[in-house]
Amino acid sequence: MQNMSQEDLVSLTVGIMNILDSWGLSSEQIISLLALPGKTPARALRRYRENTPFPVTDAVEERLEHIIGIADALRTSYPHNPSMGSIWLNQRCKKMNNQIPLQVIVEGGLEGIIEVRKHLDCAYDWDKNP
Repeated sequence: MQNMSQEDLVSLTVGIMNILDSWGLSSEQIISLLALPGKTPARALRRYRENTPFPVTDAVEERLEHIIGIADALRTSYPHNPSMGSIWLNQRCKKMNNQIPLQVIVEGGLEGIIEVRKHLDCAYDWDKNP
């Protein structure tokens, strides 16, 4: 993200916010999930949806990478019905110990995000397991 233009950072931020909104996350869940610094108020999310880029920190960057990976994997899994990704995230998954993937993401933080991404994106999981 350090080499991106301001315009590209804003576009990335708006895109990520659209993804998280489509997943049905609350403001508090988004702030926690993205590891936004300090006491980021929920009203700050409105600015992120419009014209303010996310802060450039290692923690935020890592989470954005995984969120994009999850969104891409869901698009690949359900190319003809974009709403199926959100449906899948909110249903119990037998291969994830009968847990709800979105709940794993919200409650597990970075580890939960990675767990869901590994489940959805076999190329990512393959790369991480020698």
